[in-house]
Amino acid sequence: MENKDCIFCKIIKGEIPGYKIFENEYVYAFLDIAKDCYGHTLVVPKQHYENIFDCDETYLCEVIKATKLIANHYKSLGFDAVNIINASGKEAEQSVFHLHFHILPRKNGDSLKVFPILPGIDEPLEKQVEKLKIN
Repeated sequence: MENKDCIFCKIIKGEIPGYKIFENEYVYAFLDIAKDCYGHTLVVPKQHYENIFDCDETYLCEVIKATKLIANHYKSLGFDAVNIINASGKEAEQSVFHLHFHILPRKNGDSLKVFPILPGIDEPLEKQVEKLKIN
């Protein structure tokens, strides 16, 4: 299953150049061409899934396993930590509609600010848990 208009599908198929970091039967990982921070890596399933909501569980598990493998590899190369980021859905600011996880290798003192500053909410946690918990 592929999407002929998807840039990530084109990278996986070799139709567009990519800077491959890792590949197996289920997963393809490559450097983000934005070059916004050193080692910014995208980990994607080789099958086209739009986001976490429609992704087959086998592929999703393989993507997460590869994300961990790559993160551990980066730690072995001297990075201190990683940020792992996913946006699933337009409202969550997903910009490429092929499931992907970003790995941002981090060094102590790199001064990158990755997490957004959120405005906060007034609703008590007790009310939220009533709506959100899985029974």
